[in-house]
Amino acid sequence: MSGLELTIRDPAEMQRLGRLLSGVLSAGDVVALDGPLGAGKSVLARAVIQSLCPAEDDIPSPTFTLVQTYEPEGGMPLMHFDLYRLEAPEEALELGIEDAFSDAVCLVEWAERLGPLLPRQSLRLSIEPADDGAGHEQRHVAISGGARWHPVFAELREAFVTPF
Repeated sequence: MSGLELTIRDPAEMQRLGRLLSGVLSAGDVVALDGPLGAGKSVLARAVIQSLCPAEDDIPSPTFTLVQTYEPEGGMPLMHFDLYRLEAPEEALELGIEDAFSDAVCLVEWAERLGPLLPRQSLRLSIEPADDGAGHEQRHVAISGGARWHPVFAELREAFVTPF
């Protein structure tokens, strides 16, 4: 497993990251989002959803419903899971998460709560708040995944790393 580390300076850059990711996703892809409350998981997920489902103007967080399903016109199903309220990985099975992993694009917030149920081929984004030393809050995003994601790492590196 290899990866990439990015510094995201503001919510607009997090949205940009989501839009870039949306362009490479296909059915069966799982995007696992980890990080503390307020890290930017929902901002990123909403950007992916808005990019793949432009007709959606209200994209709620599935914190209470646990899962929100989207059906883009002519596209693959998209499922947005928020597992914050789960107490055990097995509870996710009641949401139909295993079928979604093979049939849909899945965005999974609080993915670490899936434990061993998280597919090994997932694209994992761990988002952490960070300070730039000048009092500006940023986000440190560690992105990892298997060989399927290597070309994506190259695209993201090119899009986000500014040459001197």
